[in-house]
Amino acid sequence: MRFFVLGDVSVDLLFFLERIPEPGEEIPSRRALMKPGGAGGTLAAQLASLGHRVYLAGRVGRDPFAELALSRVREVGVDLRHLQEDPEHTTSSVLILVVPGGERAMVSAEGASRYLDPALFKPRYLDGVDAVVLSAYALVGGPSRSYAVEVLEASRKRELPIFADLGTGAVRTAGAELLKYLRGATWLLMNQTELLALTKAASLSEGVARLRAEGFGNLAIKVGAMGSIVVTPEGEELLEPFPMEDIVDSTGAGDAYTAAFAHAILSGKRPLEAGRLANLAGALAATAFGAQGRLLRLEDLEVAARQV
Repeated sequence: MRFFVLGDVSVDLLFFLERIPEPGEEIPSRRALMKPGGAGGTLAAQLASLGHRVYLAGRVGRDPFAELALSRVREVGVDLRHLQEDPEHTTSSVLILVVPGGERAMVSAEGASRYLDPALFKPRYLDGVDAVVLSAYALVGGPSRSYAVEVLEASRKRELPIFADLGTGAVRTAGAELLKYLRGATWLLMNQTELLALTKAASLSEGVARLRAEGFGNLAIKVGAMGSIVVTPEGEELLEPFPMEDIVDSTGAGDAYTAAFAHAILSGKRPLEAGRLANLAGALAATAFGAQGRLLRLEDLEVAARQV
């Protein structure tokens, strides 16, 4: 399959702490790492690792961070013909504070990712593409929003499946305005926090009902230790997680979920099958350091396939 992926390409600065420091406090880090990240880069790397042809639309600076940010996508053969280089803004970066159990807090520097030039997108870029996977961070603002809107419009005209991954930062910044741009998306993928913030609902069921009322009938909602909920017009079901004992870092787990879900749907799997495969993918991604530390392979997903 051929995927067009749109989203941030960044460097993640990971600090592993015993706890998140209080304001004004300084605490030591048990470990510090620099890794490639960004939703767009991670989605692209995961899909390419699963054997797909992937075209990545993103923007990086002319700086040393760019090489690191692109290291994994190059390693797995992602097509970078639509990658832009920014002469003024630095490559995007994210400071990630990781505490025991893999949970994290993040501080982002948007950088070049927000300046994706829409004038450089041509609808023909989607010729021969089987699906579009979009990170909602591209819709937060700046020129990248216009680029994303053009991609979405061209995708709808071609009746391409669109998988839209929301992202906590995107929801907190743009809120329900995201839904205006995402009309017609085939699947919305999000976590529980994003669902509640997006819909201003008091419960998951209320949030799902509000999205359904807005015309979004296909949803995949990650609910942490409970697994995920897959919603279709026919109903909804909670899918149990795949427990892993060696969880070290949840950075990128949501992107792995989205990539595996899109892979499964395009491969002809039913939504519930896709959700189970995606649960496994998210768990596996959290067993390595960094968003792209554990890339998925087809044989990884066979574990879940035998249980559906």
